[in-house]
Amino acid sequence: MKKLLSLFIIILIAFSCGELVPNPDDNAENITREHPKQKKVNDFAIVIHGGAGTILKKNMTDEKEAEYKAKLEEAITVGYTILKNGGTSLDAVEKTINVLEDSPLFNAGKGAVFTNAETNELDASIMDGSNLNAGASAGTKTVKNPINLARKIMENSPHVMMAGNGAETFAIEQGLEIVSPEYFSTEKRMQSLKRVKAKEMQKEKEIDSESAFYDADIKDSKFGTVGCVALDKNGNLVAGTSTGGMTNKRYGRVGDVPIIGAGNYANNATCAVSGTGWGEYFIRATVAHDISALIEYKGLSLEAAANEVIQKKVPNLGGNGGIIAIDKYGNIEMNFNTAGMYRASMNDKGELVIGIYSK
Repeated sequence: MKKLLSLFIIILIAFSCGELVPNPDDNAENITREHPKQKKVNDFAIVIHGGAGTILKKNMTDEKEAEYKAKLEEAITVGYTILKNGGTSLDAVEKTINVLEDSPLFNAGKGAVFTNAETNELDASIMDGSNLNAGASAGTKTVKNPINLARKIMENSPHVMMAGNGAETFAIEQGLEIVSPEYFSTEKRMQSLKRVKAKEMQKEKEIDSESAFYDADIKDSKFGTVGCVALDKNGNLVAGTSTGGMTNKRYGRVGDVPIIGAGNYANNATCAVSGTGWGEYFIRATVAHDISALIEYKGLSLEAAANEVIQKKVPNLGGNGGIIAIDKYGNIEMNFNTAGMYRASMNDKGELVIGIYSK
């Protein structure tokens, strides 16, 4: 009787173990079904933006449109050439953004907008997707190319972000080019500041307040940034972003650009993202990191993740803007919910795409 009881127990244990131990093949099928394997579409690629906002064809002359397109092509060609020749995505992003910072066409570097005090205060950040290292600077007034400072902070300091006078002291120690604050001043940006101030005063007096609130100058005072994301031949992703911030900003305001995960993020496991838009909402929505997280944790494609954040999450909060991104497979995304976004991309075949308007 004892032998029969022992045999029964052994059979019962064996049966139970068989139920508890998962089938490796079944588990593999589930993983494949949830996270389908993607193929690499580009061995290297690069994307840039020059800001988003109320950019309408009817407000753009043919000459001005050609000027913007030429500068976008010039900038992206610099980065593309670096990548094509086997250079790093870090170098490609930095050198590409330098071209945009040196142009008065964009709200970064030379073309930075004015604060309420009629000064120019610049922010920038860069992130290396291979090790999640990052550098950022905020509120500088004399560093010619803030993206260069961001990279120096990332590579040559134990910190991620430096601001104001301290950041400028570090820039001098690192041998970066320092300029007079007047270098950043342009008549176009000064006129924009004057218009925004005048219309804000008009709004405060409640004279034609509705039209003042929706005026393009008021709305677009919150926009303007340049950015670049790149994937190099070694599979490394980098994102860089640089800006003059918000027209008429006060009180040392800092936007999303130097905040890692908000306006800028890169991770070799997912993607590289650079944003442009209403910074306060990009901070609250942690836009750049959220796109990466949707890919990493939810298994979404880059396109689906960008749509979720830019077309749903940010507008639901009350903000707007856009992003550029590249994922680890070389997929390219340029996604925005405004009337336009200055943008360009080049893939490993050398195919150039330049866009300004939404349609």
